[in-house]
Amino acid sequence: MAKQRVLLLGAHGETGETILEGLLKDGNFEVSALVQPSSVAKPTVQALAARNIPLVVADIKGPQDALVEAITGFDTIISTIGPASQLAQIPLVDAAAKAGIKRFVPCAFLTVCPPDGVMTLRSDKEKVYHRIWKHRLPYTIIDVGFWHQLSVFSVPSGKLNYGLLLDHKEIYGDGNTKSLLTDMRDIGSYVAKIIKDPRTLNQKVFTWSDELSQNDVIQMIVQKTGEKPVTKQIPDTEMYAAITRANAAIEKDASNVQAWILLTETEYNVSKHIRGDNTAAVAKYLGYLDAKELYPEFEPIPFEHFLDELVTGQAKKPYSVTNPDLIKMFHVGEDGLYALDTNTVV
Repeated sequence: MAKQRVLLLGAHGETGETILEGLLKDGNFEVSALVQPSSVAKPTVQALAARNIPLVVADIKGPQDALVEAITGFDTIISTIGPASQLAQIPLVDAAAKAGIKRFVPCAFLTVCPPDGVMTLRSDKEKVYHRIWKHRLPYTIIDVGFWHQLSVFSVPSGKLNYGLLLDHKEIYGDGNTKSLLTDMRDIGSYVAKIIKDPRTLNQKVFTWSDELSQNDVIQMIVQKTGEKPVTKQIPDTEMYAAITRANAAIEKDASNVQAWILLTETEYNVSKHIRGDNTAAVAKYLGYLDAKELYPEFEPIPFEHFLDELVTGQAKKPYSVTNPDLIKMFHVGEDGLYALDTNTVV
C-alpha cells in the first residue's frame, strides 16, 4: 500500500516536532516540511534537512498559484503554525482546496473550549475552520488538552526546576476544577492514528491521558517529592481584571506583545480552571470524538509517569531545543500572572 504523503507546516516547532516524530515512527507516511522562505536558514530547519526530511519552501502569504503548485500531490496537510499567526493559515486553506488536498488538519492542538467569546486564540482558530468549511475542504480538528510538561508546580528545593518552562506557583480559582492533560510526546502518536482513520474525517477529536485538577497535581507532587509547593491563589476576579487590562492595552496598541501574552495566558486559565471547559464531558457536548474510545489499544503516558521522570531527573524542559529563547522571556507580574519580559530580545 502506498504511503500517505503528509506536508507538515511548523515541523521545526515544539508541537510540530512531536508530530513529525510520531508520523515517522508510525511508518505509514512520507513526510515533508512546509517551510517559509524566511525560515530556511534557521538551525532547526537545517536540522530537518540534515535528517533528509524533504523541505517544501513556499510563502503561504505569497502568490496563490505558486503555493498551489508547491502543495499539489500531498494527501494531508498538517499545520502547527505559531499562536500569533493563526490567520496566516487562511491562504493555505484556499490553496489546499484548489490543490485537492484530501485532509487538512488546521492548527488546533488547544484545550477544549467553546468556539467564541472565551479565548481570543480559539476565536482566531475558528476563523480558519470557517474558511475550511466554506470550501468544503476535508478536515480533522485535533485538540489535546494541556501538556503534562506545562502543568507542574515547583517545589521549595528547586529540584524540579530543571525540567520546567516556568516556576509555577499560581492556583487559579479554588484549584478543584478538572482539566484534560496529554503528554506532549503522545501528540504525534495520536495524530498518526487519527489522520489514517476514516472515522475522523470531517470530525473533531480530543486526546488525553488524565483529567486532573490543580490540587490533584499538587497532592501527587507531595507524594512523589515529600515537598509541598509554595502556592499563591489567584481569584477569578483578579483574572477577569487582568483580561480587561490586557484588552485595554491591546486596543490602545495592537502591537503590544506583552498584553497579548497576558491576555492569552489568562484566558487559558479562566477557561480551564474557572469555567471548566477543558473536560471530556464538555468535549463530547461540543461534538468531539474521544481518542481513548477510538484507540483503546493505545496507552497514553499517564501524568504520574511523567512526574516520576521529572522527579528522577529524566525529563526534558519544553522548548529547550526548538525555542530556547522562549524560556528567557517570561516573568511573573505583581498580580501573579505570567507576562512577557519586554526587555528580552528574541
